[in-house]
Amino acid sequence: MIRAVKSEDARQILNIYNYYVENTVITFEEDPVDLQEMEKRIEKITSTHPWFVLEVDGKIQAYAYGSPWRVKSAYRFSSELTVYVHKNSRGKGYGTKLYKHLMDTLTESGMHCLYGVIALPNEGSSALHDKLGFTKCGHFSQVGYKFEKWLDVGYWEKVISV
Repeated sequence: MIRAVKSEDARQILNIYNYYVENTVITFEEDPVDLQEMEKRIEKITSTHPWFVLEVDGKIQAYAYGSPWRVKSAYRFSSELTVYVHKNSRGKGYGTKLYKHLMDTLTESGMHCLYGVIALPNEGSSALHDKLGFTKCGHFSQVGYKFEKWLDVGYWEKVISV
């Protein structure tokens, strides 16, 4: 079931996210996030953008949200999308299903451009964006440093209204 995030989801979301912080370069965050910080992030994001969770048997398997692309007013019709899937639930289609739901919601809300920002290489996320009609529009070399290595970032965009 896909539903809007609730404040009480913060702990499960935190557990999903901190796995990626501690074990991957998918996020450039280097230190685990605490519960209070995750609660603040949920509150901040949901004050302006949608945040959804995909729940199976009462447990969150994935979450996705939109966020402002940039802070200046002229960017208000563009949104950056984020999705994370529980480490034990990858490959089940949850990320795609949730991402599509988020994209539909943002389209209905009047967004014009959607952006995915991907640490590279990341074949799964790159393939997800390609499959959903995004186009790679930028590549920044060695802009992040984590786990003793330099990392690239790719930008994918989808213009959803003309």
